[in-house]
Amino acid sequence: MSDLQSPSANLLEIDGRMLRTFLAVLESGSVTAAAERLGLSQSAVSHALERLREVLGDPLFVKSGRGIAATARAEALAAPARQLLCDLEQLGRRPQFSPQDTELVLTVAANDFQRDLLLPSFQRRLAAQLKSLRLIVIPSRAPTAEMLRAGRCDLIVTPRPPEGSDLLQKRLFTDRYVCFFDPRARAAPATLEEYLAARHITVAYEDGRRLEFDELLDARGLSRSVGVAVPNFAGIAAFLSGTDMLTSLPSLMRLGPLGGFASAALPLSAPELSMYAVWHRRRHDDPAHTWLRAQLEEVASEITGATRP
Repeated sequence: MSDLQSPSANLLEIDGRMLRTFLAVLESGSVTAAAERLGLSQSAVSHALERLREVLGDPLFVKSGRGIAATARAEALAAPARQLLCDLEQLGRRPQFSPQDTELVLTVAANDFQRDLLLPSFQRRLAAQLKSLRLIVIPSRAPTAEMLRAGRCDLIVTPRPPEGSDLLQKRLFTDRYVCFFDPRARAAPATLEEYLAARHITVAYEDGRRLEFDELLDARGLSRSVGVAVPNFAGIAAFLSGTDMLTSLPSLMRLGPLGGFASAALPLSAPELSMYAVWHRRRHDDPAHTWLRAQLEEVASEITGATRP
């Protein structure tokens, strides 16, 4: 075991500048030459050497004629010092990322609306550029910060981003609610009264959560008759087809299961629906994750025609 690996040497007191100075003096055989090589003053070189001497308990260099000579311990420390300096430099070097050389396993949490709208195109885009890809999609339900903190997923796509000082988010697109109906069975409601009097289909999640739109109606004291409640967006089309019922959903549902139905503006004002990508701060500067997020933004922009916020 070398002295730089020995418990007797306090490695926490050794830094890269000390190692670089030590090696420069060792290789040049002169404090003056080492200072010129490093672009430092002689006093700065001498100070760094003195600090290293104190940590290691060895003079490292002694006078020899008009110059200096390395001690036996200094000679023995040369190889581990070079390795430590190399390791420190590697630690600070930003990792390189090349999609065509990368084999990736990616877990994304998303519910069925954002899953079906974005992730098939996202998967195709990634698969065309990566060496290999395995995309795992899990339901986000009401997403929590712990999903990202515990590593259960790499990315969450949701209209309701969880909060946390260690979480970051980016808006992917903004949509609006519209009223969908089967034009073979009825026309669009002309008034708010006609809209409220109709039977409606909505989404009621298994954990009791409801759509923001339904919560908005309750907050305004508006009551409507819900004829059908399904646990996800995918179940709505089958109930809507051939009936006079209405469903109020994001307009981008027209690109998915409600593509065969007509839609009209709502007879009441409603806030816009924003969709976000959410990730943990520890992944923010990772080149692969940065690239993935950029690819998802491109997919969202292409599909929705939205201008990036």
